[in-house]
Amino acid sequence: MAPDPLQRQDLRFHDLLHPEGLQRLDETFLDELRASDAELHARLIEHRRAEQPPPATAHSELLLALGPHLEGFVAALFGIEEAVAASRRATTTHNPVLEFKNEFVIRRARRYRGEITSGFAELDAWLEERIAGYLDEGDDRERAVARLGLGLLVDAEGNAPAIERLTRWCALALNHPEGRACVEGWVSFRLPQRVDPGHLVPVYPVEGGPAARVEGDAARFRRRHGFMLTDPRMPAREIQSEVHYCIYCHDHDGDFCSKGFPEKKGKPELGPKVNPLGSLLTGCPLDEKISEMHVFKREGHTIAALAVAMVDNPMVPATGHRICNDCMKACIYQKQEPVNIPQIETRVLTDVLELPWGVEIYDLLTRWNPLRQTQYVLQPYNGSNVLIAGMGPAGFTMAHHLTMEGCAVVGIDGLKIEPLPSELLDRPVRRYEELVERLDQRINYGFGGVAEYGITVRWDKNFLKLVYLALARRPTFQVFGGVRLGGTVTLDDAWGLGFDHVCYACGTGLPRVIPMGNSLARGMRQANDFLMALQLTGAAKADSLANLQVRLPAIVIGGGLTGIDTATEVQAYYVAQVEKTLARYERLVEAYGAEAVVERLDEEHRGILREFLEHGRQVRAERARAAAAGEAPDFLPLLREWGGVTIVYRRGMNESPAYLRNHEEVVKALEEGIYYVEGLEPFYAKLEPFAH
Repeated sequence: MAPDPLQRQDLRFHDLLHPEGLQRLDETFLDELRASDAELHARLIEHRRAEQPPPATAHSELLLALGPHLEGFVAALFGIEEAVAASRRATTTHNPVLEFKNEFVIRRARRYRGEITSGFAELDAWLEERIAGYLDEGDDRERAVARLGLGLLVDAEGNAPAIERLTRWCALALNHPEGRACVEGWVSFRLPQRVDPGHLVPVYPVEGGPAARVEGDAARFRRRHGFMLTDPRMPAREIQSEVHYCIYCHDHDGDFCSKGFPEKKGKPELGPKVNPLGSLLTGCPLDEKISEMHVFKREGHTIAALAVAMVDNPMVPATGHRICNDCMKACIYQKQEPVNIPQIETRVLTDVLELPWGVEIYDLLTRWNPLRQTQYVLQPYNGSNVLIAGMGPAGFTMAHHLTMEGCAVVGIDGLKIEPLPSELLDRPVRRYEELVERLDQRINYGFGGVAEYGITVRWDKNFLKLVYLALARRPTFQVFGGVRLGGTVTLDDAWGLGFDHVCYACGTGLPRVIPMGNSLARGMRQANDFLMALQLTGAAKADSLANLQVRLPAIVIGGGLTGIDTATEVQAYYVAQVEKTLARYERLVEAYGAEAVVERLDEEHRGILREFLEHGRQVRAERARAAAAGEAPDFLPLLREWGGVTIVYRRGMNESPAYLRNHEEVVKALEEGIYYVEGLEPFYAKLEPFAH
């Protein structure tokens, strides 16, 4: 039996799963807040009683005042004060680097126009002597330089010669090849670049290729291996750099990332601004408190940062990096690179999850969050019953809000949904690692709709389990898979079963069929059908018997995000497919002989088998070469030798839906070696002799 994580005798873990226990928790928090800050307590009570939200700046001030109190209360509740303090130190240890960047790199070195007679090597040797003590204390070189620089500024007049030499070193590190090589990878020397809306994705022509294909920068190609998480996200220092890049606009109601970039400030009737690509800069559709989250993150208040983000975005695991970027598009920086808000948001979540009982802290904040004006605590059952059809992001978010208001919710989905293990529902989870599975080995629970079967391994689907767990633990929530509204259950059935309302959350409609000849021939597939078959059947797993088959070269028709995802997954799946085919063929030959294996195949399938076996052997050889060299295998040359994967779009890339909505996904796809062709529209599919 897992130990109870709570450090209070009047509250136990299971109490926090029910409205009555959460109400007692809320009263305890209010009592402690009154004892420590009576004025702030009174403001919070008034805030809860108000019928309308307060002015934006006043609301921000209240949240920023409450956040540290909430963090301290939660840390004490779970007995993790030392872990929270360590997390704060781990975050703020990077702040000197960003202060140095502002004081020396941006204010001094970038504008330096003086004559530099010393070479970079000479200045670097001087610097190495000055930072030796900091390096001995365990600092990395970037932080050691930062601490030296900030120390010199304490007595700027007395240290003027040293400040001048350090400024010259920084200027050469920005502009001299030897200097740039020395600080490669340092966030303190990475300056925001200007953006050209029409050229957000750098491309280069493929020499000698058909149909004027283009590709990404070959120097940035990534060696993808299988279906593990392909994007490990930014390290902590880069995240903190993005946090410091923000200018915290909430204090003057200018946080356009949250509220939308107005055509003219102070005139909401004019609506949001339209950017040069024709996109409305609406900002976060949830109005998440982004700037306030950044303030807490800057100071290392891990739990407070998550709590303030969850005021408007309680399902935060299902947003963030590689999911949405409306906030980035509406950032105050419109002519240069925006703050990477999704990366920060996801890091805020994972920082809390890495704490002891971090899963339980997130789970608790979904049911009780005193920073909210409404829905700050889970309500008892109110007698209303709601059926929600569709358990994708819209459906499970609706389920959250309805259960918070006291409704009983039954969620249904046409796809099979696996139940969570009972031990996760009944006992507290001390370490997030207990929930985490490798993405190429995880169980496909089916919960999450498009987030489960549509989004690829660019996003960590372990986050879905957090949302599933948070809802499944609620006494007024149930979910059933394999139930389709309009088929298994009709609206009349719903009324007969005692439901008061039905919520339809089944997506936006059917995919578009391309009007071209032979569109239903073998070898033609709908992109969404391929992604669903790949991810719901686990076809890429070595032990899967799914019969999903693709061949190269492959063409993906369409420039939307589904097309982008399909292109990367076809390429990755092909490698897994031929490896699996070779391994199984060898086992069958060993058992029955080669002739017996192929004698039942017709001419077409014998040819396909020969092709797959040859490619499988080449993949195996590359793995052996890479293992001997101690590096990751590079399958891209092989894939391109076999024809590769090409995205074809009828207009220019910068007019495509993927480019307009999230050009970063196009960049990431090209980094995997995908080709792109603009200005071609399909007429018909030419069939081979086997009608393929």
